[in-house]
Amino acid sequence: MSLYRSEFSPSEQSTIDAEFSRLAKNKSVYLDHAGTTLYAENQVKAAAEQLQRNVICNPHTCLITGDFVDQVRFKVLEFFNTTAEDYHVIFTANATAALSLVADNFDFGSSGDFHFCQENHTSVLGMRERVQANGIYMLKEDEISGELARQNGQMVQEGSRKTGNSLVTFSAQCNFSGYKIPLDAIRKIQNDGLAKAGKQIWGSVGEKKDNTHNDYYICLDAASFVATSPLDLQKYHPDYVCLSFYKIFGYPTGVGALLVSRRGAEAFGKRRFFGGGTINFAYPHAMDHQLRETFHQRYEDGTLPFLSIVGLLEGFRTLKRLVPKTGEFGTMERISRHVFGLAKYLEDQLKQLKHPNGEPLIRLYNKVGYLDKSRQGGIVAFNVLTESGSYVGFGEMACVAALHGILLRTGCFCNIGACQYYLGLDEDAMDAIYKRAGRICGDYFDLIDGKPTGAVRVSFGYMTTIQDVEELLKMLRSSYLATRPEQRIQFIEEQAEQLPPLLKQRVQLLRPKLLQMAIYPVKSCAAFKIESPGSWPLTDQGLKYDREWMIVDMNGMALTQKRCTELCLIRPVIRADQLELQFGPDSSVSVPLSLEDQAADSAKCVSKVCRQPVEGLDCGDEVAQWLSQNLGLDGIRLLRQSGQRNSSKDRQKLSLVNQAQFLLLNKSSVRSLQFEEPLDETVDRFRANIIIDTGCAFEELAYKALTIGGLRFQVEGPCQRCDMICINQRTGERSPETLTTISRLQQGRMRFGIYITRIPKDQPDLEVKEQHMTCGDIVLVE
Repeated sequence: MSLYRSEFSPSEQSTIDAEFSRLAKNKSVYLDHAGTTLYAENQVKAAAEQLQRNVICNPHTCLITGDFVDQVRFKVLEFFNTTAEDYHVIFTANATAALSLVADNFDFGSSGDFHFCQENHTSVLGMRERVQANGIYMLKEDEISGELARQNGQMVQEGSRKTGNSLVTFSAQCNFSGYKIPLDAIRKIQNDGLAKAGKQIWGSVGEKKDNTHNDYYICLDAASFVATSPLDLQKYHPDYVCLSFYKIFGYPTGVGALLVSRRGAEAFGKRRFFGGGTINFAYPHAMDHQLRETFHQRYEDGTLPFLSIVGLLEGFRTLKRLVPKTGEFGTMERISRHVFGLAKYLEDQLKQLKHPNGEPLIRLYNKVGYLDKSRQGGIVAFNVLTESGSYVGFGEMACVAALHGILLRTGCFCNIGACQYYLGLDEDAMDAIYKRAGRICGDYFDLIDGKPTGAVRVSFGYMTTIQDVEELLKMLRSSYLATRPEQRIQFIEEQAEQLPPLLKQRVQLLRPKLLQMAIYPVKSCAAFKIESPGSWPLTDQGLKYDREWMIVDMNGMALTQKRCTELCLIRPVIRADQLELQFGPDSSVSVPLSLEDQAADSAKCVSKVCRQPVEGLDCGDEVAQWLSQNLGLDGIRLLRQSGQRNSSKDRQKLSLVNQAQFLLLNKSSVRSLQFEEPLDETVDRFRANIIIDTGCAFEELAYKALTIGGLRFQVEGPCQRCDMICINQRTGERSPETLTTISRLQQGRMRFGIYITRIPKDQPDLEVKEQHMTCGDIVLVE
């Protein structure tokens, strides 16, 4: 267990707390410093006073403005331990604009390639659309930080002919997990290259070229890293450094920088655009212009955001004032130690949070753990789990946190590649999330088929306190360990008006919904499924046409999959006036849906279901012969229920079902079985009529009554399972481990799913004869 030790003395902490007193006044806990850190109160006061004291205007006409901008350039270089002899400072709107500038101007020559990492900000992926590279490759982070560069790389011989420039772009710190790539990799790649590394995304198909005669340049996305870690450009020499100042100071926004080394400047090609301030002259009557001689002036198009740039001076001063150097540790080193200590403490505490059954509450996402701050920053990414191991949607977690005054971030954080890596999403899962399900960056579409599409991220700044961390832990314990899901949902719904608009929309998804209805027209045969946004009528026996037909043998006994597994291969299709039965792609037969039409030409007969006599109508020779031919059984007939059948318990009207009108299944319970087959195939084994997903396995076993879309149901009890669930309903193959798995999870009992019966209204004379249920109806537990 890690013990937290504050990096700051009591007096330092008191000074910092005073600068952020608005947090306490607003009862807020701020834990999204990777999004933006917070500005100090005296920082913005001093910046305002500076604007009031001085006449700061367009630098073209104001000497003092130019002096201030030059001061800031010097401060930027000093902050990163370098000088104007080694690096140029180009002011941009933000880190994204800096990355765009590199993509637009880097000269790849005739054979240079563009390499980027999987765990990159979306803006890095945007560079692919701009670069004029020979090939584009995606690298895994360990191809940057591990041995691959040394093993596959080959030293460029002095004096060899250079044919192109390759650009390698990576994030110094992953903004999803806080993982830091060792910066020693910069020099290794510059010297040895990345021959034959990575997955080819674009370019000529075939064997990768051995570009050992290319020069390799490093573009370092440092936006997340430099917010809480020192970057020493005397020790490390990336060719390009991209950053946003609001990540470091909180204020002002709208200004970032691209730092370009002398080597990097030589690899910039001819500009394809120029704007005001970047040229000495440009003729309107001829294609003739001349760029400025000073390097940074060539790339700072238009008037600089000079007021924001001047405001940076107070940012530098504030950091030094609030986090002064002590001994060997400078300001940013102390901040790095502080946020890492908080992250390490939180990670340890999260690991100890357990449900009453001993299952973990939290699933953490990191690559190397919290052992070394040179490899891990002050970010903790995780998801919340239920007692059964199902995921809680990050949207729900965002609602709970917001209502407790905790500001944190959820989703993929504009880093889809990291999401893909840490959540274990393959290419098909990515397509299911973004193409088929229609999720977009920044939404709260957080679960697909019970699996997360993003995570919860907590990130720290120098003003974060251990009390902030404890408030987060307190909220997790009270909301997810000491509160039942129904209580938590009710709390969110009651306070929903306090939430931002997008989270208000997410509240509507907290309740489970009717996902699917399955009608089994022929007892023991396959299902006819209704999915969103479809609806289906109800009768006084249950879902219309459900178990209204059955196949009987020559003795008049009902035929089930226990005796004939091939029944599951007979697939019904309900059309306007016909029930069509299909066996394979080329064999089918139809019978009329109208009971009146069938009764006119059918013989009456009697069979039994669960030892109860059932009156039926024989459906004729044609369908009987078709069934015999496909099932390989002689003397079988198709019967349709014609007489009333009541349950022995409460006289509820029943079709040819075994016990109750409906069988309800919770998809989360099915998911907990973790069978090595598609989830939908496992769901089909249980032959339920009503499929929901509560996010919590087996909670349906505690239900007494529920409402679906305004229709009330009483719970008759759990379904005691037999070996029919061992049959794969797609293939007819048996797998006995189905029963043994349920027995293990249910401590020897074979319960799975619940029987429910519709409760008629108190005034039946006012009841509409035919009611409907619709996929998407909200499920409320009474």
